[in-house]
Amino acid sequence: MNKPVPLEDNQAPPTKDRNFVTALARGLELLRAFGTGEEYLGNAELSGRTGIPRPTVSRLTYTLTQLGYLRHNSRLEKYRLGPGILALGYRFLASQGIREIARPFMQQFAEATDCNVSLGAADKADMVYVESCHGSGPLILRLDVGSRLPMATTAIGRAWLCGLGEARREAVLETLAEAHGDEWPALEAGIRRSQEDYARHGFCLSEGDWQSQISAVATPLILEDGAEVMAINCGGASHRLSHEILIENLGPRLKEVAKRILGELQHGAR
Repeated sequence: MNKPVPLEDNQAPPTKDRNFVTALARGLELLRAFGTGEEYLGNAELSGRTGIPRPTVSRLTYTLTQLGYLRHNSRLEKYRLGPGILALGYRFLASQGIREIARPFMQQFAEATDCNVSLGAADKADMVYVESCHGSGPLILRLDVGSRLPMATTAIGRAWLCGLGEARREAVLETLAEAHGDEWPALEAGIRRSQEDYARHGFCLSEGDWQSQISAVATPLILEDGAEVMAINCGGASHRLSHEILIENLGPRLKEVAKRILGELQHGAR
């Protein structure tokens, strides 16, 4: 797990913005520290993951528990996400009308290919699935809504980067470089290859870059004239998704799915 640069006590944020509330930023960092499948974390673990001093973590977890965003288990002396987070998540998903429009197209494509087809949005160095559809056959990997994937090594993350304007993309790449440290040169090379793939084909590839047994294609969904960018992917087991299948079959079909989703969005906006 990539460790964010901590904000030390009384340290100004990197932007030196006087309107930036460091305590709020730290509280949100604690909530983000809970990964998929991890139910309980203690103050020491939260401090280690975020770089926030443990006394500060103790105050933040107490406050977040009082507000309902965390639940405290007195026997384990650890915390889990509380119902307040779930309520916020549902409000966000409910506000994303694209999910309702995209899901029928995604499900049809998932069943036709027996792949995992997902819609994702960016969150720092990750992509978060806001909708996910599965085929009916056996899948090597089944990822659902809320799953987090690294931006730099996945097709969906690379496609999202390709959908950004140049200035914003370069700013994100700088942030990723800081987050990944010594691993960055190799990761950047993969991202640059994906940009070439996108320019040539209109979609990005990830063939074992994230997990050795997983291959995927993805394409960006550029919304509101670029004001909002999401991405959609199609992935499955590498042993059945050869390079030729990705390039000649799944990629072009995924582009068509994205085109139909965008068409429905534009029709609904009229």
